[in-house]
Amino acid sequence: MKYLEVTAEVTSTVTVEKIAAKVKAEDVRSGPEGEDGLRIIRLLVPDDQLQSALDTLQGVLGAQHAARIVVLPVEAFLPKTEDEEKRSREDKASASREALYDSAEKSARLDGNFLTLVALSTVVAAIGLIQNSAAVVIGAMVIAPLLGPNLALSFGTALGDWSLMRKALWSLAAGIGLAVGLSVGLGVCWPMELDSPELSSRTTAGIDSVVLALASGAAAALSLVSGLSSTLVGVMVAVALLPPAAAAGLMVGVGEWELAEGAGLLLAVNVVCVNLAGKVVFLFKGVRPRTWMEKKKARKAMWSVLLVWGITLGLLLLAILAKASWANPEG
Repeated sequence: MKYLEVTAEVTSTVTVEKIAAKVKAEDVRSGPEGEDGLRIIRLLVPDDQLQSALDTLQGVLGAQHAARIVVLPVEAFLPKTEDEEKRSREDKASASREALYDSAEKSARLDGNFLTLVALSTVVAAIGLIQNSAAVVIGAMVIAPLLGPNLALSFGTALGDWSLMRKALWSLAAGIGLAVGLSVGLGVCWPMELDSPELSSRTTAGIDSVVLALASGAAAALSLVSGLSSTLVGVMVAVALLPPAAAAGLMVGVGEWELAEGAGLLLAVNVVCVNLAGKVVFLFKGVRPRTWMEKKKARKAMWSVLLVWGITLGLLLLAILAKASWANPEG
């Protein structure tokens, strides 16, 4: 549950209380009128009604410049009502659009911390690939700095927020460029054998890679929108973006262009599938802007981007099938 602290003009008290009843608030408390003519009203709102309450309150109080809405977390609520116990059993946890946006915006920031994480995880991934250490490669997967910009890109598309989409694209491009460039340098300077199974497994892409990336991307978006962020660790390992980026750079560094092409194809498949699956999940989970005009723009952006990613995935599938037929001409 969440506590909504609404600061509004006294004349809006009845309206806010009606909204509280509509969203089935467990408790409503109205404070005294302040000298500035404003009143604080507190609403205890279930998680699954939070977004509806926020949208309605913003629509009603939007014209009041002094109006404020603060969302406060609730550690516990006792005694539990029957509805609350039922929600707990059915696990209807969800995050509000505002909370999701805050998380996505932070993930899309291109700053020193992000680039440092990319550089460190690239080094970890490259060492794990060269030394054939699955544990070290998994360590690089869990750091997973490139997953954030991908989810932010999908979320920005769902809202039709071009500013967030541009930030996410810049961060994603910079992260992949840094990972590949650093890996190329390691491939040139670090003598290594190319018989490492961990390395060779990141230089081929198949239909199974596409299915895995789609499922993992959907799981990542679902865990984000449902507020179950702890499950993201498993997703980070399942659809790792850094190991294929590191493998591509290492192969370029040692001059193995065909293997570098395979690693690049796997990286492209992962990026496209994570974004495509994320957008579909956000679409079906009803993540959309608040106003009608914004919804119209977002819907157009969503379907346009879905079409682009779908066509891109189709081309990647053709490339995978063509590469497989070249490798097995008799098949």
